Formats: sequence, C-alpha cells, structure tokens
Amino acid sequence: MTTGLSIGLFVPVVDEVAQNWGNIRHLWYSLRYRGRSIRVSTSYLFKIKIDGKYLLIRGSRYPNQFQPVGGVHKRSPQGSAVLADMGVTDDNLIPLDAVSYGDLRLRVPGKKIGHFFRWFDSRSGREDSPWREFQEELLEGGILPQGKFPHIMHNYLRREVDRIRYSEWADSLEILVRDIYELVPNQEQEDALRQTMVSGHTDVIWVTSEQIKRRGAIPGQAHTVEVSAHSKAVL
Repeated sequence: MTTGLSIGLFVPVVDEVAQNWGNIRHLWYSLRYRGRSIRVSTSYLFKIKIDGKYLLIRGSRYPNQFQPVGGVHKRSPQGSAVLADMGVTDDNLIPLDAVSYGDLRLRVPGKKIGHFFRWFDSRSGREDSPWREFQEELLEGGILPQGKFPHIMHNYLRREVDRIRYSEWADSLEILVRDIYELVPNQEQEDALRQTMVSGHTDVIWVTSEQIKRRGAIPGQAHTVEVSAHSKAVL
C-alpha cells in the first residue's frame, strides 16, 4: 500500500518536471553562467511537403546553399524596450541593416536567460506568425503567384531549443531556438506549389528526406546541391 502511494505521488512530480524541463534548464543556465554573455538566436522554419518532397529555397546570405523557408523572429519596439531593461544587446555577428534590424539575434546576460525565455514564451512584443518570411521569400520573389496565396493555413509542429554550447564562430556560448510550422495548402495552392517543380526557377528546389539528411548529396551522382544543416529540422 505504501509502495502504491509512493508511486502515485511520484508520477505527478515526474510529469511536472518533464513539462517544465526547459524552464528548469534555463534557470540552471542563469545560475551557472550568470557572469557570462550568451548569444541567443531564435527563428522559425516552414515544412512545405508535396508528393513526398520538401521545398527548399536559396539562402539570401549564403546563395550557394538551400534551406527551408523561414527566418529569424523580429521584435516590436515594445519588445525591444523589455529586452533593453534586461540588459540584452544586439548581436554583432550579422551586420545591422534594413534586413536584420529587429532580429532576435541577441546577446543575453547569463543571469537573465530565464527571464528572456519567459518573455519569449509569452509571445508578447515579438513576431508570432511565419507569414512574413513566406510572403517575402515565395511571393515577393515571384516563385509563387500572390493571387493564390492571399492567406495561408499552417500547423504549429514544435519548438527545438538546442542545449547551450560554445560556438567558435560566435566566440561565445550560444543557444539556438527554432519554431517549426507546416504549411497546409488548399487544392489551388497545392497545384501552384506543384507547378514550381517543373518551372525551372533557380532559387527553389524540391528534395527528398534522404537528400536533406545527406546535405544534398545523391549516391552515385556529383554533389551539385548544398543543403543547410538546419534543414533537418523540418523532417
């Protein structure tokens, strides 16, 4: 009876810890790295899959590489004010220009990591829709007809938060965050997407899951397409 009672009490505790593991981990980071500066970059990616293949688009900053539609979250002026109060500053790895202005590529004081993620999870003061990058990358670029995409339906799949690690490129500790969405096209939109498979547009490719896993390589063929490492997130 005592054993049964112990198990009955233990299971809810385990469930609570599992559900809040991300918050517990960020609290630990806040304590362990309280005197360090941590680079945090948050983004969203679109899983666009038709007939067993995934749509990838040519990167704007890395034009020889293909990747999922998506980009870094933006913050509003209100969000910028909240972050400034935390002591958060802009990251200096990417030049601050009209394209990168307002990006959630940041340097967060270690002691504020928990605060930052509570703010991020609140979705207040930051971008909370994947529409902007979809519109900029596929519609403004003429890859898809704007008339058939006045709006889109999408499912939110999951969030991936990498464990903190040292980045040689950033020369600092770094945490990468990705929200993954799945496009749910209507029949007309699906037909328009399928048309891009034969359009010959040089800024978009359709690849299998195996090509994504192999970074674009196809066994027995010359490696002519480079697929980004983070493309695996949409599989």
